[in-house]
Amino acid sequence: MVQEANDNNGRHYTAKDIQVLEGLEPVRKRPGMYIGSTGPKGLHHLVYEVVDNSIDEALAGICDTIKITIYDDDSVSVEDNGSGIPVEIHPQTGKSTVETVLTILHAGGKFNNSAYKVSGGLHGVGVSVVNALSEWLVAKVRRNGKEYMQRFERGISVSELEVIGNSDSTGTTIHFMPDKSIFETIEFSFETLEFRMREMAFLNKGIKIILNDKRNDILKEFHYEGGIKSFVEYINKNKTPIHKDVIYFESEKDSTIVELALQYTDGYTENIYTFANNINTIEGGTHLSGLRSAITRAINDYGRKYSFLKEKEENLSGEDVREGLTAVLSIKLPNPQFEGQTKSKLGNSETRGIVDSLIYDYLNNYLEENPKASKIILDKAVSAQRARDAARKARELTRRKSILDNTTLPGKLADCQSSDLSENEIYLVEGDSAGGSAKQGRDKKYQAILPLKGKIMNVEKARIDKVLGYEEIKAMITAFGTGIGSDFNIEKLRYGKIIIMTDADVDGAHIRTLLLTFFYRYMKELIEKGHIYIAQPPLYKVTKGKKEVYCYSDKELDDILNELGRTNYSIQRYKGLGEMNADQLFDTTMDPETRTLLRVQISDDINADEIFTTLMGDKVEPRREFIEENAKFVQNLDI
Repeated sequence: MVQEANDNNGRHYTAKDIQVLEGLEPVRKRPGMYIGSTGPKGLHHLVYEVVDNSIDEALAGICDTIKITIYDDDSVSVEDNGSGIPVEIHPQTGKSTVETVLTILHAGGKFNNSAYKVSGGLHGVGVSVVNALSEWLVAKVRRNGKEYMQRFERGISVSELEVIGNSDSTGTTIHFMPDKSIFETIEFSFETLEFRMREMAFLNKGIKIILNDKRNDILKEFHYEGGIKSFVEYINKNKTPIHKDVIYFESEKDSTIVELALQYTDGYTENIYTFANNINTIEGGTHLSGLRSAITRAINDYGRKYSFLKEKEENLSGEDVREGLTAVLSIKLPNPQFEGQTKSKLGNSETRGIVDSLIYDYLNNYLEENPKASKIILDKAVSAQRARDAARKARELTRRKSILDNTTLPGKLADCQSSDLSENEIYLVEGDSAGGSAKQGRDKKYQAILPLKGKIMNVEKARIDKVLGYEEIKAMITAFGTGIGSDFNIEKLRYGKIIIMTDADVDGAHIRTLLLTFFYRYMKELIEKGHIYIAQPPLYKVTKGKKEVYCYSDKELDDILNELGRTNYSIQRYKGLGEMNADQLFDTTMDPETRTLLRVQISDDINADEIFTTLMGDKVEPRREFIEENAKFVQNLDI
C-alpha cells in the first residue's frame, strides 16, 4: 500500500509520482558522460544537481530557503525546506522512494508533469549520480512529522531508511563527500559556488540561498525580491545607465512564462544573458532569437513613427539597437529541448514566436508611455547606426587585405608556411626587440609572428568605428582573417592558436589585459572555442658552472636554489622578452616540447564582464576597490 502525503499547496506528491527510467551502473565507469568532466567543473556540478532539486521545489511554490554548507573535509550539504522526498515504498522498485531516487538513474518526479509543471533539474542527471560519485552520502528527510535518515557509500545503500526523530518542519538535507578516486580534486571553490548561487537567487525572486564555507568562516546570503530586475542592476553597478529605471515585465502564453529585465548603458557592447528553467543557455537559442527580433522591430517601429528615422533612411540593425544593452531573459516552459555542444542552447521552435510577440507588445507600449527614456534609447541607436556606417568602410578595407602578402603588412607579420589549424599559431609579441628574437627563433613552418607597437587602445571605452581606426588592431584583424563585429566568421580563422606573448612585468601585464579586453568584447568566440593562449616566459635564469636552469615562478626559483645548495650560483631576472636571444626564447617559451601555455577560458561570463568593466571602464572607484581587495594576492611587484 502506498501512503499519500500533501505538500504545502495541498497537491499530492507521492511514490507514484516517481518514475524509474534506468539503473545506476554506468555512472562510476564513465562519470564524464554524466557530469561533463572529473575536473573542477564536474565537481561543482554535483552541488548544482542537488540544488536544482531544491530549486524545483521552489518553482512549485513549496520551498523558500536553501542552505549550502562546505565543511572542513570538503564534504557539502544542501538543505531545503521543501516537502521532503517521499519515504513510502515505491510500487515499481519495492524500495523506499528515498532509496529509489538516490540509487536509480533518472528516477524522479521531473519526468511526470503532474508533480512538477516546470523543472530546471530536468536537464540534469539527478541526485542519483551525485550519490554514485560520492564516497558517502547521507540523506535526511523531514516529512509526516518525522525525520528519516539513510546512508549510502559509492551509490549503494549501507543502511535502511530509519526514523531518527520527530520533526515539526518538512524538507530534505543531502550531505555528500565526493569520491577522491574519481575526481581530480575535491576542493570546492567558494567563488564558483558563490557566482552560481547568486545567479539562482536572481532568477528565482524571493528565494533565500545561504552559502556557508566552514573552511574559511565565510557566510553569504542571496535574497532578491526584485529577481532579474535586481540582476540587471547588479550587472550594471559599475556601468553608467542612460535611463534611470530597469525596464521589466513578466507575462505568460501557452504555459510559457517570459520574464525580461533590460537597461541601456553608455557603453558600446551588448550583454544579453538568457535562461530557460534556470539553465544558463550560453549558446542562446529560440528564446534569444525571439528577444532580438522583438527589440529590433519595436525600436524601428517607434523610430519610424516619431521621425527618428527619415523616410529614405535604412532601418536600424539589431547591432544598432543592442549597443550598450544589458538584458536578462528568463523563461520557464514545461518541456525544454536543449541542443548545442554543451546542451546549453534552447531548441523549442514555438518559443521564438511566444517570446517575440510578448516582448514586442510590451516594448511597444513602454516606448509609447515613456517618451523621455524612448528618446534616449533611440538617439543612442541612431548614433550607433552612423558609427556602423563609418565602421563598414574600415571593415571593407580590412577584408580586402585578408589575403596577406608583403604589401599588406610590410615589416610586421612574419607568416608561417602551414595553413593547417591543428598545428599553426600566431604570436602577438610586445615590441620590436622581442619581435626580432621571436622571428629569428621561431619554427617558420607553423609559427607566425606579429609584433605590436606599444599598448593597443582600450576598446572598453571606444565604439567600433574608433576601434577599427587603430592600426595595430587592424593588423590583428587582417592577420586572423575572421573579420570583426557583424562580419566575424570563425570559419575564416587562419591560425589554430593565437598566443599573447608579453614581458613578465607590469607593462606586459597591462598589454595582455588590453588584448584580452579586445578579444572578449569583439572576438569572444575565439575565446569560447579555445583559440586564445597566453605564453609563459621564464622569470629567472639560474647559472651554476655550466648548468643553466630556467624558473617560471618564485617557488620554482626557491626549489632550484635549494637543489643547487645555494652556493656559487648567479641569477638573471628577465623583465623583458628582448633580454633573451632567439634560441633562449624558443627553448623556454615557444617550443611545444618544453613551453607552458595557458588557455584563456570564460568560466563565468557575468563575472568576466564585471572584471573587464571594473578594470578597463570609466569609473575609478570600482577599480580602486578591486585593487584594494586584491592587493594581497600580488606575487610579482615591480617597484
